[in-house]
Amino acid sequence: MKKVILVIAGSLVMLSGCQQAQEWSENLLGKKQTEETQEKEEDTNQGVTESPAEPQEEDTNEQIPAEETVPPELQLESQFFNHVKEVNGKQVIQNPANILALVNKEFALGEYKPKDLVRPKVPFVFGNQELEKAYIREEAAKALEQMFAEAESQQIFLTAISGYRSYEYQEMLLNREIEQFGKEKAVMAVAPPGQSEHQSGLAIDISSKSNEFQVNIEFGQTKEGKWLAENAYKYGFILRYPEDKVDITKYQYEPWHFRYVGPQAAKVIHENDWTLEEYFQNVKKI
Repeated sequence: MKKVILVIAGSLVMLSGCQQAQEWSENLLGKKQTEETQEKEEDTNQGVTESPAEPQEEDTNEQIPAEETVPPELQLESQFFNHVKEVNGKQVIQNPANILALVNKEFALGEYKPKDLVRPKVPFVFGNQELEKAYIREEAAKALEQMFAEAESQQIFLTAISGYRSYEYQEMLLNREIEQFGKEKAVMAVAPPGQSEHQSGLAIDISSKSNEFQVNIEFGQTKEGKWLAENAYKYGFILRYPEDKVDITKYQYEPWHFRYVGPQAAKVIHENDWTLEEYFQNVKKI
C-alpha cells in the first residue's frame, strides 16, 4: 500500500515541477521541510490510503501485528489448534496426537488410539491388574508420577481410578448409562464414543482412600481433592470440568477428572480460572 502511494505522489511532483519550476526554485527549503513532514506522517500511518473509501478495519489490522498486542503466554502455534474435517456430520480432529487437542461435544477423535501409552508408576484402585485404563500417554504419565510423589510428601495420598479408554469401551459405558438413567442425564455425565478425553490418553480420574475410592462430587471437599484443585497445574494438569463452568463444558462438575495440557498452558488456565474451551477463545494463533 505504501509503495503505491509513493509512486503516485512522485508522479504528481513531476507534473507540478514542469508547470511551476520557478516557484520551486524560490521555495526549495520550504519544500524540503514539507517533504520530511509528509514522510514522517506516512511512516506513522502505514497501510492508510488517501482515499476515504478504503475500509478502516483493514488498515488497523495491518498497522498492529498480533504479536505486538498479545502477551507471549497467549500466543500459540497453529499446530496446537484442532485441525478438523467433517465426517458423518461430526467435526473430527485430524491431529489427535496434539497435546492440547480440544476434545468435547463439538470436536471428536474418531477411532484414534495413542501410540505412546504407558503405565504410570502410581497406585491404581485395581492394583496391578492389566487393564487398558491403567495406561496414559508417556508425557502425561511422567507428570502424573511427579504429582503423586509430591502429594505423598505432603501427606496427601492419591489413587488413580481410570486413564485411557478406547472408542469401544466408551461406547459401552454410554449405552449402560442410558439404560440406567435415560439419554438426557447420560450425555451430561458420559461422553459419546470418540468425544471422551479419556480416549486421548491425556485424562485421568483420581480419588482417595478417604473418599472410599469413589469418583463423586464429595471428592472435591476432601483434602486430596482440594490439594489437586490447587496444585495440579504445576504438573501440567487442569481440573477439566469445574463446578461453575457447566454451561461452557456441557458436562457436570467432576472434581476427580484431570486433563494433561502441559505446564505452560495449565498455568495460564489456572491463573485465569478458565476451562480449556475458554483458553482457546483467548489465545491467538501465530
